[in-house]
Amino acid sequence: MTRKNKIIIAIGIFIIFIAASLGVAWYLFFSAPQRDVTEDVFIVNKRQTKEQTLDKLKSQGFIRNKKVFKFILDVKSKDKEVEAGGYRISKNMNVWKVARKIYSATDMKWVTIPEGYRKEQIGEILAETLGWNNEELEKWNTVYTKMNADYLEGTYFPDTYLIPVNESGLDIAKRMTRRFDEQFAPYIGQFANQNILWTTGLKLASIIQREAGGKSDMPLIAGIMWNRLNQGMNLEIDATIQYARGKAENGWWAPIKSEDIINIDSPYNTYKYKGLPPHPIANPGLDAIQAVLHPEETECLFYLHDGNRQIHCAKTYEEHKLNIEKYL
Repeated sequence: MTRKNKIIIAIGIFIIFIAASLGVAWYLFFSAPQRDVTEDVFIVNKRQTKEQTLDKLKSQGFIRNKKVFKFILDVKSKDKEVEAGGYRISKNMNVWKVARKIYSATDMKWVTIPEGYRKEQIGEILAETLGWNNEELEKWNTVYTKMNADYLEGTYFPDTYLIPVNESGLDIAKRMTRRFDEQFAPYIGQFANQNILWTTGLKLASIIQREAGGKSDMPLIAGIMWNRLNQGMNLEIDATIQYARGKAENGWWAPIKSEDIINIDSPYNTYKYKGLPPHPIANPGLDAIQAVLHPEETECLFYLHDGNRQIHCAKTYEEHKLNIEKYL
């Protein structure tokens, strides 16, 4: 064999070695972890760091090598965080496809519903987060949330949801009422044992949620509400008038005026009409529901909150007027 042939053979072997090495490197670092697998959802939690995202991608089998993937992300956008939400990705995607996917718009959005919001406020959050138009928002208020007489209000459970961006308003309403059914189920028997309709308990819970300055106030306010109902008094709750009035210039729950009490002729006006309103006035959390079942024993019939949201109660209206002078 001539020297020239030996050189050619050596070069060929070297090229084969390099190609094989590149193939192995591609397989180990860049190729899809699996073949013939279905699409899955990769979830990025709120306040999740890029490092935590990389760890989850590796542990859940969406990437083969964390350092290589981090390098690719840094090349694409070093300072950009991955947006919280859900991404539909698959283990048959290579690293570039995965990187491109999680730096694109999320397929699912986190939506947090605070306790004590009415359904129209929830609709506003959904519209802003999911990009609803006015027509879809109007359907949320007037169609999707009016399918069941017992679920008109109070049953759109306050929680954090991961919602597909293309999910319909009707399906979101069903999602939230299912969560309510799950969370409320343990309390139905407790209400029955106290001879309280669950719908009655939910109405009271919604009022307590709106009236309380915090969790610690709720049992006392519940006790006062029960005292008023048992003595045949009007509840005289500002929050029920706020609900009847609707959205004012400065929000859904802006303070009422004296003329509102006089002019708003609604079954939700608990200054004019005895008993509870026809439906809940907001969507309460579990603390308010528990307060209805376990009210604080008290002789008080009146209460107010001072400027620091501290509650002060009174047994008589005369005592209540003194509290008004002292604290307001």
